[in-house]
Amino acid sequence: MTTSNPFFEPSDLPYELPPFARIRNEHFLPAFAHGIAEQLDEVAAIGACTEPATFENTVEALERSGAVLGRVSRVFFNKVATDTDEEIQAIEVEIAPRLAAHDDALLLDSALFARLDALFDRREQLGGDAEQVRLLERHHSNRVRAGARLAPEQQQRLRELNAAIAARSTEFGQNLRAATAAATLVVDRAEELSGLPADQIAAAAANARALGHEGKFALVLKNFSQQTELAALDDPALRERLLTASLGRGTETNGPVAVALAGLRAERAALLGHPSHAAWEVADRTAGTTEAVEELLGRLVAPATANAAREGAALAEAAGVEEVRAADWQYYSERVRKERFALDASVLRPYLELETVLHDGVFHAAELVYGITFTPRPDLVPYHPDARVYEVHDADGSPLGLYLGDFHARESKRGGAWMDALVPQSRLLGHQPVVVNNLNIAKPPAGEPVLLTWSEVNTLFHEFGHALHGLFSDVRYPLLSGTRVPRDFVEFPSQVNEMWADWPEVLAHYARHHVTGEPMPAELPARLREAENFGAGFRMVEHQAAAVLDWAWHTLAVGEAPGSDGAEAFEAAALERYGLALSAIPPRYRTGYFAHVFSGGYAAGYYGYRWAEVLDADTVRWFHENGKTIRESGEIFRRELLGRGGSVDPLEAFRAVVGRDPELAPLLARHGLDG
Repeated sequence: MTTSNPFFEPSDLPYELPPFARIRNEHFLPAFAHGIAEQLDEVAAIGACTEPATFENTVEALERSGAVLGRVSRVFFNKVATDTDEEIQAIEVEIAPRLAAHDDALLLDSALFARLDALFDRREQLGGDAEQVRLLERHHSNRVRAGARLAPEQQQRLRELNAAIAARSTEFGQNLRAATAAATLVVDRAEELSGLPADQIAAAAANARALGHEGKFALVLKNFSQQTELAALDDPALRERLLTASLGRGTETNGPVAVALAGLRAERAALLGHPSHAAWEVADRTAGTTEAVEELLGRLVAPATANAAREGAALAEAAGVEEVRAADWQYYSERVRKERFALDASVLRPYLELETVLHDGVFHAAELVYGITFTPRPDLVPYHPDARVYEVHDADGSPLGLYLGDFHARESKRGGAWMDALVPQSRLLGHQPVVVNNLNIAKPPAGEPVLLTWSEVNTLFHEFGHALHGLFSDVRYPLLSGTRVPRDFVEFPSQVNEMWADWPEVLAHYARHHVTGEPMPAELPARLREAENFGAGFRMVEHQAAAVLDWAWHTLAVGEAPGSDGAEAFEAAALERYGLALSAIPPRYRTGYFAHVFSGGYAAGYYGYRWAEVLDADTVRWFHENGKTIRESGEIFRRELLGRGGSVDPLEAFRAVVGRDPELAPLLARHGLDG
């Protein structure tokens, strides 16, 4: 049986890359069952140990447990996100509550907690190093927060709530995938797509063909509200249809699920001694309190809405209308950018070809800042033909890990962009990192170049920042590896990495015409930065609106959730309460498709993008003004922050780099906002 299932033994491939060529759907459930049973036995043995608790026989033993379950979980949930099918979705429905129950079994095991509690009480006398103390504190805190001190009958209710939350979260994600596919906008004639570049029209034709609409054109929805095609489509009626499809998806199926999840999370928080799910979550994040989050959100609303109002007035003047509709905002923004800044987004795209951006931009910046290099490994089989594998070497030539890139949209893949670790780094286990980036860039017909928008370029640099956080991890213990940091800190390194997209030396290296090889005209980057500032109000408002929606849902107390049909009314009231009910600027995510918070790990945490951007903007200023070379600065950032994972307090890591506490002014300046 050991040899029949590829998850039962460590992979013999370089860096223990999962053996994707041998993995089949039928391997998942047996591997989950085996892995769950194995880890329960391991934890039971730790708890039953008759020797006094030590760091090695309790904490370190816990870190070594669950090897099979870790391998199968990471591969399975990567497949759920990147290449799902009906069989995988059925397995997900079955396994989600079982995994929730397993987590409870680990976190609520009384014998294990007793040993951890005893060690925690004398942690300063154990003689461990700072990382070992941090690890013990995290294991202890995780269990206290999960209910280890509750009475047995309370723990039973907690288990029921966790199983229900897992099931509802899975339901939300699967509903959203179906709703997004159903909302694909199919048009009959190419003429209806007037304004779109030729390569995007060709991609729409290929999408339609793949969906069985031969001879037609399909606009497949991205996971956010404002679809990128809205900036180019000339037909106002088609723009309205596209935005309506985007804003409405998931409302009917996922509205009741969101209500249910909000209620379940509120009840769980109360059981754990907190007034709301947000209070429970934030207590373990860098923000610390709900008041700190609300202060940040509140401080940004007024300057953002004031700036958006100025932008809206400029758009209305350009359009010759009294007020600009939501579906027209991006279209007229492009007109203003052309007129005011002499910048046409379509002019940029020929200079932003995917392979050149990746190799001569993203990889080049990583070599410039950190000294690392990337070598294609076509001999290593990825999980999907669209993905590719690179081996990463450090500045001294030593092997660092593997990087997988999977950049194209497909029907079997969820929307959005993200990073995952297929093998998290750990010196204890002898693991070097294997990380993957996913984007959803439309795939053109075979042989055609993949031309990016400036937004997609930034997204690629952003997600690669997460990848660097995983690749540079240099810790002993898995729990503290890579991106295992507080949710409102995890976006910080990725947002910092966006700075290199328009860093002059980097931009000049990759922004070349895909046909002629000519560099991007020297005046375009400056005009691009000016044009980006023009849209800062809109971007801030749509993001703030999504953040306050998440916050409103998760600051509810027990019994305050609306009825099952009340999601839309609740959403409208929340936006009104926060001063963000602007008809021309819908939230970046509405409730029905807010996967971050209802099927991902961002519940009560979407504010974290802004919280992290405060740190990011301050760090970018440090890179510019610290008087060191880029390479010297990169080494400091890697050594003091990226490499430390969760082994140190995040804000201590920030201070070790910048030398002080973070300030808000650089963030406001970045977006052209008044404080």
